[in-house]
Amino acid sequence: MNEHLFEAREELKRLEHIIYVSLKYTRTVDVIINALNRLINVYDLIIEGFFIKAQQEEPKVVLPKSPALRATRLAERFPEDKDLQKYLAFYAFLKTVLKSPHQKREEFRRHVTLVVELDKCTAEIDIDNLTSCEKFVHRFYRYALEKLLGIKEEE
Repeated sequence: MNEHLFEAREELKRLEHIIYVSLKYTRTVDVIINALNRLINVYDLIIEGFFIKAQQEEPKVVLPKSPALRATRLAERFPEDKDLQKYLAFYAFLKTVLKSPHQKREEFRRHVTLVVELDKCTAEIDIDNLTSCEKFVHRFYRYALEKLLGIKEEE
C-alpha cells in the first residue's frame, strides 16, 4: 500500500512538471491530454492502495482488474463517505473526457483549450482548469494518506 502512495506521489511530481514547465513552453492540446492521463494514473494508484488495505483487513476482498471497476467497487464499499464519492465522481469525469472525441482551440497560445462535447454539456480544459484539477488531485492524495496511513500532510 505504501508503494502505491509513494508511486502516486512520484506521478504527482510528473504532473506538476507537465503543468508548470511543459505547458509553459509547449502550449498544445497533446500536453493537456498527457496531463489528464497523469491525473488518471494518480487516481488509479491511490484506488489500488485502498484495495490493498482492504485486502489486508479482509483477505476475501478481490482486486478488480479494470481500473474503472475498482473505482466503482470502492464507491460501493464506502457509500457514506461523501468526500470519497466526490473524488471518484471526478475520476469518472476525467475518464469520460479522455474517451470522448475532442477538438482543439487556440493551440500554441496562452489559452490553449481541449474542447469535449459530452451528453449534456461541453467540457473545456485549459491551463487554468488543469491547474485546478491538479490541486484537486493533491487533496485526494492527502485524503488517501490520512485514510490509509493515518498521516496528516499539510498543504
